[in-house]
Amino acid sequence: MTRQSISADHLVFRLFQVIDSRSWAELGEVFTEDALYERPGYAPLEGLERIRHFYEHERIIVAGAHEVTQVTGASAAAACWGLFQGTSSDGEPLNEAFADTYLVREGKIEHRKTFFYRPAI
Repeated sequence: MTRQSISADHLVFRLFQVIDSRSWAELGEVFTEDALYERPGYAPLEGLERIRHFYEHERIIVAGAHEVTQVTGASAAAACWGLFQGTSSDGEPLNEAFADTYLVREGKIEHRKTFFYRPAI
């Protein structure tokens, strides 16, 4: 499967597999080098290294898993929604509905924007 033909389902599945397994060295498999990630409560994360730093050092989540209930889109743009359940760094349980939108270039995410249904994680 070439980078151009990767489905939205596959890309979203791989993104959350990397995140949920805390495989930060593999973030480059799903994000472009110049990716932009917008997330509530944070200034936009610009570039793969900044995104990696966020996950390794700033994210308040220490464990958990995303359950994606729907993915829609094509090779250039996609969206998904689902539920995250896990634990925060202070030991609090997390249970948050979320939605993401993605712009994709050559099979990798160049822009991700996350939405929560309330001020959240």
